[in-house]
Amino acid sequence: MKTVRLTMAQALVRFLENQYIEVDGVQNRFVRGVFIIPGHGNVVGLGQALSQEAKHLEIYQGKNEQGMAQAAVAFAKQMKRKQICVATSSVGPGAANMVTACGTATANNIPLLVLPGDVYACRQTGFAMLAETNIQEIMDLSPVAHLSAIQGRVPFINFFDGFRTSHEIQKVAVWDYDDLADMLDWDAVKAFRERALNPEHPTMRGSHENGDIFFQNREASNKYYNALPEIVEQNMAKVNAKLGTDYQLFNYYGAPDADRVIIAMGSICDVAEEVIDYLTAHGEKVGLVKCRLFRPFCPDKLLAAIPATAKKIAVLDRTKEPGAQGEPLYLDVVTALANAGKTDVTVIGGRYGLGSKDTPPASVFAVYNELKKAEMKRQFTIGIIDDVTNMSLTEEPAPNTAAEGTIECKFWGLGGDGTVGANKNSIKIIGDHTDKFVQAYFQYDSKKTGGVTISHLRFGDKPIKSPYYINKADFVACHVPSYITKHFPIVRDVKPGGVFLVNCQWDFAQLEHHLDAASKRYIAKNNIQLYMIDAIDLAKKIGMGKRTNTILQSAFFSLAKVMPEAEAIQYMKDAALHSYLKKGQDIVDMNYAAIDAGATAYHKVEVPAYWAEATDDAAAESVTGLPKTVKMVENILNPIDKMDGDSLPVSTFVDHVDGTFQLGAAAYEKRGIAVSVPKWDAEKCVQCNQCAFVCPHATIRPFALTADEAASAPEQTKLADIKAGKGKGEYKFTMAVSPLDCMGCGVCISQCAVHAIEMVPMESQIEQQEVFNYMVKNVSEKKDMFVADNVKFSQFAQPYLEFSGSCAGCAETSYARLVTQLFGDHMIISNATGCSSIWGGPAATSPYTVNKEGKGPAWANSLFEDNAEHGLGIYLGQKKIRDDLKKSVEAVAENAESDELKKAAQDYLATYDDGNNNQEPAKRLLSIIEANGACCDAAKEILAKKDYLNKKSVWIFGGDGWAYDIGFGGVDHVLASGEDVNVFVFNTEVYSNTGGQASKASNIGQVAQFAAAGKEIKSKSLAEIAMTYGYVYVAQIAMGANKVQTLKAIAEAEAHKGPSLIIAYSPCEMHSIKGGMENCQKEMEKAVKCGYWNLFRFNPDAEKPFTLDSKEPAGGYQEFLMNEARYSRLTREFPERATKLFAASEENAKERYEHLLKLKALYE
Repeated sequence: MKTVRLTMAQALVRFLENQYIEVDGVQNRFVRGVFIIPGHGNVVGLGQALSQEAKHLEIYQGKNEQGMAQAAVAFAKQMKRKQICVATSSVGPGAANMVTACGTATANNIPLLVLPGDVYACRQTGFAMLAETNIQEIMDLSPVAHLSAIQGRVPFINFFDGFRTSHEIQKVAVWDYDDLADMLDWDAVKAFRERALNPEHPTMRGSHENGDIFFQNREASNKYYNALPEIVEQNMAKVNAKLGTDYQLFNYYGAPDADRVIIAMGSICDVAEEVIDYLTAHGEKVGLVKCRLFRPFCPDKLLAAIPATAKKIAVLDRTKEPGAQGEPLYLDVVTALANAGKTDVTVIGGRYGLGSKDTPPASVFAVYNELKKAEMKRQFTIGIIDDVTNMSLTEEPAPNTAAEGTIECKFWGLGGDGTVGANKNSIKIIGDHTDKFVQAYFQYDSKKTGGVTISHLRFGDKPIKSPYYINKADFVACHVPSYITKHFPIVRDVKPGGVFLVNCQWDFAQLEHHLDAASKRYIAKNNIQLYMIDAIDLAKKIGMGKRTNTILQSAFFSLAKVMPEAEAIQYMKDAALHSYLKKGQDIVDMNYAAIDAGATAYHKVEVPAYWAEATDDAAAESVTGLPKTVKMVENILNPIDKMDGDSLPVSTFVDHVDGTFQLGAAAYEKRGIAVSVPKWDAEKCVQCNQCAFVCPHATIRPFALTADEAASAPEQTKLADIKAGKGKGEYKFTMAVSPLDCMGCGVCISQCAVHAIEMVPMESQIEQQEVFNYMVKNVSEKKDMFVADNVKFSQFAQPYLEFSGSCAGCAETSYARLVTQLFGDHMIISNATGCSSIWGGPAATSPYTVNKEGKGPAWANSLFEDNAEHGLGIYLGQKKIRDDLKKSVEAVAENAESDELKKAAQDYLATYDDGNNNQEPAKRLLSIIEANGACCDAAKEILAKKDYLNKKSVWIFGGDGWAYDIGFGGVDHVLASGEDVNVFVFNTEVYSNTGGQASKASNIGQVAQFAAAGKEIKSKSLAEIAMTYGYVYVAQIAMGANKVQTLKAIAEAEAHKGPSLIIAYSPCEMHSIKGGMENCQKEMEKAVKCGYWNLFRFNPDAEKPFTLDSKEPAGGYQEFLMNEARYSRLTREFPERATKLFAASEENAKERYEHLLKLKALYE
């Protein structure tokens, strides 16, 4: 066997690629392809592995997990069992959706390989279940599952821990194909094949069975499950003979005379082994039983593995089954012992690791300590502090149990700054070019680019079996200066005597000013070797913009001395050539310069002795705002922002147990991560407000101030007279910028025709934060300045989406923010899982906010496949209540004695279906009833349900992966319903949230995952599909191309008394636009101008329903494609194919425009 560096998913893909079946002397591949829905859980790692490793496997993107599994079953039947497909799912509902298909496959002896994200959801399917601890075991034991399924006629789920194992990078020994072939039972394969459906000897499968026979038929399969453990053992023996291992159904590790034993499966077993090694070396008698074959469960094999001396057992499960007496493995163990009459053994059960929660050695030490006690907790949790039900075990600081000589490193980066990519590259260099063992984990917060990332890297001369995050590291780097200014406790991660590298633009005095006292004391008292590097200015100088990762990676190799520096630099250059040549030689050369510069750009800081006595700074200013929001910010958001959420106790979440969080929390983050921010010039500005119109994060906003508001403004406020239109001579004007919330994308700069904004260092604009805060808090919203269909005056409305976790320059949030400005105070959003749930719905950090009356968008997330139906359900529910209220208002209008009340009721009814114009009448009606008291039962009913009185604006948000692919059936159903809901599609033409897989919105020639050689098929015309109904409002928009048309479309969609669909062209970081996302809006303009994207509106309420807002293409189509790496890279990798596909794409665009002209003529 040879050794390579692989993730679990890569190892799995390679294994699937090398499965063959021989029929009549001819070998063919056994696994044809993989069904996958790009998403979270195991699917992310597997999707990446498929794009990197799959050479022969075909990739099929599905819409629904059950449908994919059923398709795989049908494929196996059609292929006469000579070939199969794999079906994958993510955690939770995704895995549950596959259950029916798994049952069908089991009942009909059809081969089906599923890779579910949630093992426990699949227990009832009848599949056998084989567990592995780490990546090497996955490589070793996957053949056991495969061979046993063929011989035993029972399908297998081969499982391991999601994220903890699926996303770990390790070196593993890989099977040779000849060794695998030796183990195959060809007689079983022959019998397997002969059971295939074949008209030469026809049979029927999948028939319906009624209650009179179903039960008996299912019981007839018992003998197969009874025989299966022995088959698995035999195949494990084959593997053991090949590899020299000792795999058993249950393996024991530890003291032979242990009195305290843990029983578990999955990655925690490696953690337990480390702890056992430490404890047994100190004379303690402890052990571990690793469960490998979870289903069928073999109690006799379990009992044989437990030492006879064991009197106390703790069973650990990585799941929670609310209301059960215990978790699944615990119940199996208790039953096995009880049935065997083992009454002298005490068993307790614990939960751990939910949501990929880290389970370090301290948690396992706590379990063994609990087993020492005379009175133990029968049910417990580890890894958390449960101060509500008090189930958690107390965990003390633990010794370092990692393999001796292991070097541990941590890197604190910013999502999208390249830190993670650079560290993956470092692992590859060290793993491929040294004899060292390597391991890597990557930890993220819940934002897109701009969020916190932590890379955990280990290197050593001995095997690394530490499946947990690093707590104390030999080398720690902080790549983001704002983490220092916000007092992240990063330096506490450094071991005494270790290295701490800070990337910043400061001199020593500034660093000393920004470092908090606790960090100074730790550095001085623990002999921390402190280094500084200014990779920020160096990257600008080289021409790499904000990408500091290569410089910092080079500095790491120079400082950490993991391998000879000269070799590391050369390997980095080789990697840069491989990675960036597709983007052009100039990019490669810049990376070479960065590599050379980084190796010498750092300097050591002499730590002053007086730092050891540094005194703590004054307490931070108290947070103000709505009480519930303030409490949530202080108790949850602040620790989460510092990546310290693991420390929060259960009691913190008592108020949020149903998943409800307050709006407006993002405004408290003030992340300060931008290097450069806008500086506004009041004299140059023409007050067009286009900069605010396009701002993705609502960090630059116009305000109209009264004389009193202007007089009370901070001294540094820049004011100007309103130059034209509404408010002239009445208000003062300012354009306020929030430097600590700005992402530094520069989109606003690209829209300013008079150069009234320039990007300057963020710290030079810090004083403007006070100005922005004053404007938001103290300046009233001027209703008389707002005009919904005017670009300039629309921006005087409050944005109800601000400071989101989206990527810098994101188009999606520009659109969503604009929608909230128009309807935010009476808006309900049903959001599909994807980018818009990541930037829009992070727990305790909502960027959706409220006005001074406490009103704002109500937001809920739903799954990919059913978001449209979810939104429709919300609408129908509130519609039913409101329709009932309408009857009460009609009664008031008819019977009220007060003319004022009667008039108010009549005004309300007259605007009942008009969302914008119904808000004030509803408010006025309520105020009159509340002022005069409920005069009748109808009035009492109105007061009781007053929150439903005004018409709500219901919006269904999601990306093209949802609307075009996975959720398309639901979208079509909702549009066909005729109900008054609005569907808004952020079309990035790719699955942006999960790494850039092709969708049905992807265009001809586009390079994406699963379309590495360019997509051959044109994108689906979702707009035209919707237009065929005739009563659906449909629009295609592109903000940067036509801001007025964008406003009109949104307003018309909401005004339409029926379903609407808006498809918004949304350039994305995945497109790799030349010049970066600063050019996002300009790229929209280019797309429309050359005919790549078309603007139009179909309004059933208009006399002429179809309006073509795009002009005839002006040429430059190929130039547009070459401006984005998602297209231009094809010319370097497949030049002839690129020429063919780009020509086809341009021709398709021309035909599409001609078609739109015909539609225009048709409706005139």
